[in-house]
Amino acid sequence: MSMAQALRAHGRRAVSRTLHRGWDAVRKAGAITAERPGLLSFGALGPGSKFAFPTGTIFGERWIHIGAETGFGDHVSLSAGLAPGHDLGSRPIVTIGDRCTIGRGSHIVGHHSIVIGDDVWTGPYVYITDQNHSYADPDQPIGKQWPINDTVVIGDGSWLGAGAIVLPGARLGRNVVVAAGSVVRGTVPDHSVVAGVPAKVVRRYDPATGWDPPLRTVPSGIPEGVTHEQLVALIEQWENHAAD
Repeated sequence: MSMAQALRAHGRRAVSRTLHRGWDAVRKAGAITAERPGLLSFGALGPGSKFAFPTGTIFGERWIHIGAETGFGDHVSLSAGLAPGHDLGSRPIVTIGDRCTIGRGSHIVGHHSIVIGDDVWTGPYVYITDQNHSYADPDQPIGKQWPINDTVVIGDGSWLGAGAIVLPGARLGRNVVVAAGSVVRGTVPDHSVVAGVPAKVVRRYDPATGWDPPLRTVPSGIPEGVTHEQLVALIEQWENHAAD
């Protein structure tokens, strides 16, 4: 390699490092927290909760209540109402509990009532909504017909895999697993696994007999002393690596 080529390569590396350091600084400065909400004014945003930067579309935050230590990946969209400025009354429309983790690129779209419990984790690109388009009138374009709302509830400790869709009226119990790519509607009992389009129960836990069908492998537990923040950091690191 000639001296000129070496100098050009060194310059490109220096520019690359500078750009990455700059972007890292922007991401840290742009993160949304209770202490640094930016231009947003949530109905509630608990201590330790954080939106990674860049965010997706966020509006109607006055009707969005978020608990403590809940993390949102980058490009997460979170909305209440049809559009910014829509007055939704006095009660919250979207409620998300403590210690939740919402994966990058996910959308939570509330119009009537979405309640997500504590310790709910999702993979990336999950979609949750409480509103469906109506198609009852065959003479009117579907987009012009009044939509139908139905409450969505996701119980404590549940896990939604990448690309899962939760439709209006879905009520997931406690510690429910939703397989990646599933479309969930209706009631899902506690301690069950659902998969498919539409999602169906493929495994359930009975306190008397255990899992039915039995688990193929028994995973090891989380090492003692590992905190929620460390687990969230590991997930963010994995998601960043997967996106590169």
